[in-house]
Amino acid sequence: MSNVIKGLHHVTSMAADADVNNSFFTGTLGLRRVKKTVNFDAPEVYHLYYGDETGTPGSVMTYFPFGQMPAGKRGNGEVGITEFAVPPGTLGFWKERLAAQGVTGLAASAFLGEARLEFDGPDGDSFALVEADPGGRAPWTGAGIAAETGILGFHGARMRLRDAAATGELLTFMGYQKDERDGNITRYRIEGGNAADTIDLEELPGASAARQGAGSVHHIAFAVDDRASQAEIRKTLLDTGYQVTPVIDRDYFYAIYFRTPGGVLFEIATNEPGFDRDEDTAHLGEALKLPTRYEPYRKQIEQILPPIAA
Repeated sequence: MSNVIKGLHHVTSMAADADVNNSFFTGTLGLRRVKKTVNFDAPEVYHLYYGDETGTPGSVMTYFPFGQMPAGKRGNGEVGITEFAVPPGTLGFWKERLAAQGVTGLAASAFLGEARLEFDGPDGDSFALVEADPGGRAPWTGAGIAAETGILGFHGARMRLRDAAATGELLTFMGYQKDERDGNITRYRIEGGNAADTIDLEELPGASAARQGAGSVHHIAFAVDDRASQAEIRKTLLDTGYQVTPVIDRDYFYAIYFRTPGGVLFEIATNEPGFDRDEDTAHLGEALKLPTRYEPYRKQIEQILPPIAA
């Protein structure tokens, strides 16, 4: 599968309150809401997408706000930290901004020579801002955040695992190269794709299993250019013994899913057709967009969904 995977596509998590979630990502972090739609399997629940101007693959954080769902429990078998890239020299700005807005869990550190600032999301989600080369990416300048300091997209993600060996082998099979190791964390990096190119595997043999809930990552998605590349990967995974779903049309990309040896749910998502397929770029994320099968029930769905800020 060398050169087929292009890095991360999106990361999807769960939340307890749609309006709080929307406010945090568009206000506190200054991302753009690029799509307001609903969960394909639970249309009474939003599916909110946040990213750069166009929702470029490798920039998109998505959420299912399942009402007042219980908080998740951190542990093994999950994506433990989702990492965003910011321009070099900007962590001071971000630390001051996040502290002023009451964000908890602020902790500055360095890993493999990269300055980072970890912090909590509103549901106890674990995030980090990592100073990185922009790699040609431009941030969305929302909520008064200047282009010189804005979030560029993903840097990568850190998974927490009881035993990292099998997941490391899978990443290598997907085209990632084993990079550096620091203590119990091993970095894998993919070359020639987008700039959301790192996965860190943190081995925690004594930790208990994670339990999903608000603040948990539901799945992590890897990008491929098109459906032909996706079909190639699906066949290779099936031939290797993985149980992979059929291709599912998610309106803005095509998706396949499979469970990794460490318990994390992986998705392979296409870069096509993109978030502008049903809205022009100037108005992304403004109107409620429904999957075709739910359009006849729009009135009922709109009455059920809680209000969120524009």
